[in-house]
Amino acid sequence: MGLFDKIKQAFTGNKPEEAPAEDKYEAGLEKSRSSFSDRLNALFANFRTVDEDFFEDLEEMLIEADVGYQTAVTISDQLREEVRLKNVKKPEEVSQVIVQKLVDLYGESEDSEDNSLHYAESGPTVFLFVGVNGAGKTTTIGKLAHQLKEEGKSVLLAAGDTFRAGAIEQLQEWGRRDGVPVVATEAGGDPAAVVFDAVKQAKEDNVDVLLVDTAGRLQNKVNLMKELDKIKRVIVRELPDAPQEVLLVLDSTTGQNALSQAKEFNQTTDISGIVLTKLDGSGKGGIVLAIGNELHVPVKLVGLGEKMDDLQVFDPTKFVYGLFKGLIDQPANATETD
Repeated sequence: MGLFDKIKQAFTGNKPEEAPAEDKYEAGLEKSRSSFSDRLNALFANFRTVDEDFFEDLEEMLIEADVGYQTAVTISDQLREEVRLKNVKKPEEVSQVIVQKLVDLYGESEDSEDNSLHYAESGPTVFLFVGVNGAGKTTTIGKLAHQLKEEGKSVLLAAGDTFRAGAIEQLQEWGRRDGVPVVATEAGGDPAAVVFDAVKQAKEDNVDVLLVDTAGRLQNKVNLMKELDKIKRVIVRELPDAPQEVLLVLDSTTGQNALSQAKEFNQTTDISGIVLTKLDGSGKGGIVLAIGNELHVPVKLVGLGEKMDDLQVFDPTKFVYGLFKGLIDQPANATETD
């Protein structure tokens, strides 16, 4: 059974009184869901028959929906074959087939990926956050620190972004808000020295989780990557099994640019997972499909709103249903012919 059928069975087989309450994914992905449906409906409105022009416009629509070029071409090619075999004539008959193929293609990439966050078996767990300035690293760290503390874990923050104006103060404010300590130095200081002090304090205080902020000056890519490598060496020297996660934070509102950033970081940094922020504020949720199908790096956290608990551990099933809800709920008659 493909991911599409599993989701349809799990979410649409309930009686109305038993249907699950609106999930954060449904609310947080409303703009993306609406954007995709609007694009699909606009495509169908322009065609009365399924021909080569239809497939070319379909590819363009999927690329504009941020599902990625490779994904768009794969879906279009698979759909061409299915339309030929089943002799489908009307564009509206392929609506659910498009969604089904998107979902199942994503499901295939997710089968081999681990979306869970990993913690140390003993001693401090270290999560290292990387990404360009403005992606939401510091806010993500602040929200995650709050959630970890609510779970009863002790948390320490390291202000490793010593270059961006106000970055240290921003993390310190999150520390005050969360009630967790922050290891910091003056602006312009050595990030690796800050991380060394933080790891040392985490060991001495037997802290459960150390969250490390880093700089994001991608315009100085070579220097940035050297800096991140130095930070990792400092961590490994003190805690050989750390960091347990190297999380790349991406701003989902930037769409394909976020995918380009992910490819760039993935070439030079050993990324274990991705955090997608601001999904509620954009219509670009399709970028998760592009990341899954083109990068094969698991998404581990998603930002679905401004509240503390709107930072969610990534659930592929809930995400896909939240993105395609109305289309998945349609009767399964997409491939029937007259």
